[in-house]
Amino acid sequence: MTKIKVGYHASHEQFKPSELTTFVKQAQQSGFTNALSSDHFFPWGETQGESGFAWSWLGAAMQATDMHYGIVNAPGQRYHPAIIAQAVATLCEMFPHRFWIAVGSGQFLNEHITAERWPAKKERNQRLKECVDIMRALWAGESVTHDGMVQVYDAKLYTRPDYMPAIVGAALTEQTARWVGSWADAMITTSRPPDELKRMIDAFRAGGGEGKPVYLKVQLSYDTSLAQATEGAHQQWRNNVFASSLLSDIRSPVGFDAAGALVRPEDMQSGVRISDSTEQHVEWLSRDIEAGVSELYLHNVNLNQSNFITMFGEKVLPHLNR
Repeated sequence: MTKIKVGYHASHEQFKPSELTTFVKQAQQSGFTNALSSDHFFPWGETQGESGFAWSWLGAAMQATDMHYGIVNAPGQRYHPAIIAQAVATLCEMFPHRFWIAVGSGQFLNEHITAERWPAKKERNQRLKECVDIMRALWAGESVTHDGMVQVYDAKLYTRPDYMPAIVGAALTEQTARWVGSWADAMITTSRPPDELKRMIDAFRAGGGEGKPVYLKVQLSYDTSLAQATEGAHQQWRNNVFASSLLSDIRSPVGFDAAGALVRPEDMQSGVRISDSTEQHVEWLSRDIEAGVSELYLHNVNLNQSNFITMFGEKVLPHLNR
């Protein structure tokens, strides 16, 4: 039996970058092998209150640990794909085979700061695929000029790794999962009931993802009591329990707070796995593995990170075998 790769999610919306560096070092010591970084300009609400620049942090975190890292990024509006290609190439040259990038169509919350028009989802997907093609061409050493939804003129990367970095497709719906199967090296999605997760994975496979890895970002809340786990989830993550179609188009943290004001603590179970039992979390995660997930990235959405890392290192990670 081989232990599945389990990652710690570094939430830049909730913690200062210096704190996150401490947490990933603790996570490595506790048995986590991977880490996933968010990449936001804004937090999901005023209560979270942080928004560190992930790309600065990644270099420090990867130097401080030996873990493998990924990031979920939205090239095309806030970020030009040539710049993201350069950032990825630099990290992959410095830390070979320890970094991957997941790409998605983004949320208005983060992307509107450039004051450009916010395209409809279909256009954002088209733009995203253009960005993927541009980045891969740059990593291959090509000189790129492109005139489409994204414009590039005479770009070429001189510092590149000696391999092609992996691009993971981020998907929150079956339709998107099927689409990313046709071009992504892997898929990342979020935790959901077993039947819904299976449909997501089946759609990815049917779209061209057969044999490709599936990564799962798991929203959970673990604490020393069920009441504290529930309260912590509600305090920090109540703005995130809505459908992606709503979350994609809210403009500001204040707007997310307005939506979250309607969410009660007892409503949180629909979007977050809440339990003070490590055995319960092992059971939930084991179902994810049975569904076909290749790597797990655990996001403890409350603020009690150190206790979560220690307890999961002792009582959860050793049981997650394939």
